[in-house]
Amino acid sequence: MRRRPTVVLGASGLVGQRMQQRLCNHPWFELKAVGGRQENAGKLLEHVPWRLEQVRPSLPSVPIFDLSSDSFIQDMLKLDIEVAFSCLPSDVAERIEGELAQAGIAVFSNASFNRGKEGIPLIIPEINAEHFSAFSTTKGPIACGTNCTLVPMAVPLAALRTFEIQTVHMRSEQALSGAGWQLVFDEDANNGILDSSIPGEAEKVAEELLHVFGTLDGTTVVPAKIELDIECQRVARRDGHQVFVETTFAQPVTLEAVLQAFTAHQYPTAIKRCPSAPALPLQIVEHIDVKHHLWSNGTTFTDQPRPSEDLQTGMAIVVGDVKIIDTYTLSFSAYSHNTIRGAAGGTMLLAEQAVVEGHIP
Repeated sequence: MRRRPTVVLGASGLVGQRMQQRLCNHPWFELKAVGGRQENAGKLLEHVPWRLEQVRPSLPSVPIFDLSSDSFIQDMLKLDIEVAFSCLPSDVAERIEGELAQAGIAVFSNASFNRGKEGIPLIIPEINAEHFSAFSTTKGPIACGTNCTLVPMAVPLAALRTFEIQTVHMRSEQALSGAGWQLVFDEDANNGILDSSIPGEAEKVAEELLHVFGTLDGTTVVPAKIELDIECQRVARRDGHQVFVETTFAQPVTLEAVLQAFTAHQYPTAIKRCPSAPALPLQIVEHIDVKHHLWSNGTTFTDQPRPSEDLQTGMAIVVGDVKIIDTYTLSFSAYSHNTIRGAAGGTMLLAEQAVVEGHIP
């Protein structure tokens, strides 16, 4: 399969650099350019400070283009860019994503601005892959990944939909990296001196859960009807979002049936061919260890990840602490790597889905 010329929108942020890291050896996409802030324009990529804990991989010596420049779209077309991965703040994404899509460049976005917009798929592939049918119908070729906190809650719940979910209460403990590299390198924050509140996060998670669990009517998503109670907080951990979920069902549940449903949960057949799809969407453990269970490929864990070479590691959701509260009520905890599965890796999986399903050539 050919490698499609690709631009990453985001030069120095954690998610942008995670995307660069994952593109280093990707078999389907080739990094040809990076879009960044005006002060970085004209630099080569290797001159931008590296923020990730792994050593900078052997990235191509590509130029950084000014995202605010009037010539940015034309610059991308001159480079024959076909795919853009957006790792931008919402206010910047608002302007540039639509312009790229209208120019015929397929945009796969981690930004929040276009999430849930009419005609723009918002997808977690093992939950609502069928929503990709709205891709490139009204707004141009744009698809969005979800909020990073939603993923560890939504994927296990999706495995349990046959029991007819009625209510969900979720409390999150979200890593510093979810707020950007500045907080990751803040000494006070790492020592637990931080504001734990995340304004607007609970509302976003709730809205997006109902959207991805919803049904598609043409290009319109009819949201699911589930009673939700969501609480989100920041904790002093570099990476990894953990959620604590209690949910009630219309159908009775047993521990055996729940564990069987988790184990049986699979990607659609086509998506299993994607380089970023883990061996299994969910990996079940008795109790979650936030240090040891951060990097999962669905069957194994590693403490020495190689994310520029192994695209599956860090992409699975870990589920543990599964308990039956009563006949209709279940609690569990789930954990995922927020800048991999919840951000760069999840967005890349959308682009891979677009390839295998023929949404982009």
